[in-house]
Amino acid sequence: MALMKMDAVDAHFVILIPSNMYLYLSLVLNIISSTISSNSDCGCSLNRNGQCGEEINPSERYSKKSNSLTADNNENEAFDTSNMVLIEKATFEMGTNKPVFESDHEGPIRNVSVDSFYLDKYEVSNRQFYDFVKKSGYKTEAEIFGDSFIFEMSLPEQDRTKYQDIRAVQAPWWVKLKGVSWEHPEGPESTVEGRMNYPVTHVSWNDAVRFCEHLGKRLPTEAEWEIACRAGLRQKLYPWGNKLNAKEKHWANIWQGEFPLENTAEDGFIFTCPVDEFPPNNFGLYNMAGNVWEWTSDNWLNDADSKVKKGGSFLCHKSYCWRYRCAARSFNTKDSSAGNLGFRCAGDVK
Repeated sequence: MALMKMDAVDAHFVILIPSNMYLYLSLVLNIISSTISSNSDCGCSLNRNGQCGEEINPSERYSKKSNSLTADNNENEAFDTSNMVLIEKATFEMGTNKPVFESDHEGPIRNVSVDSFYLDKYEVSNRQFYDFVKKSGYKTEAEIFGDSFIFEMSLPEQDRTKYQDIRAVQAPWWVKLKGVSWEHPEGPESTVEGRMNYPVTHVSWNDAVRFCEHLGKRLPTEAEWEIACRAGLRQKLYPWGNKLNAKEKHWANIWQGEFPLENTAEDGFIFTCPVDEFPPNNFGLYNMAGNVWEWTSDNWLNDADSKVKKGGSFLCHKSYCWRYRCAARSFNTKDSSAGNLGFRCAGDVK
């Protein structure tokens, strides 16, 4: 109301003052009006497409305000393949002719050739990320933005009906909570103590790239990730074959029960599991299906700001998100982070 009165007064006043003074006052009023308008419209979303507070591009905030590389934190380590698997050059059938989610562009089958490369046996753990942060002083984008997305069930039971205004519209079981980061994965009072061998989460694509670079590595391409997932098996659904519970065993950490209301944890885990849990595939790689989504280096379609992720997570269930198949794929924007999103590193054969 004060601004409206101010406009009315200004409309009268302009007749009595020189035109240059009127232009000056108009400019001031426009600035005030723009500031009020921008601060009242916060368009944050699950993929961080909008901004809260100051108007600044996420990539600029990421690169300039937090992690300017200095001599103290830009000393990369020597490339080490001791916990990696060498995957030999090959041509394989990528994708599927039986897509479950056509909008994800899972098909068609096509022959893709991949040069020899190394891939981590395990998803990057909290321990590894802790060591990286300790040596480099790195801050993740979740720490910079001040929040990240967590699954509602990871909140204390008495808090699960709260935060109705900070949920993903199409997936209200995702809550954007302040103080969540890789080190505090369920909120500021939580910790990764006792879970150092679990996969690091709440890391964006940008965070994952920087971690890999620190070790002289990189993220795998989608084709590299998929040939590694298939591990020599032709057009099988999963890294171990077509039967989910082959030999009456659990082979991956996924959702059992009715999503998102109840996880019966028949596989032994409600949330993430250790990075060396469950049998490896034929290439000796662990948790290529389920547990946490894994970033790849590929763009989603032609969008350089969105990146392909593979593997599904502990939240995936056939009735809702059957994406723990080798051919399945999804995406997030580069600055996104969540409690079911991690990565593993690849490396070139030198």
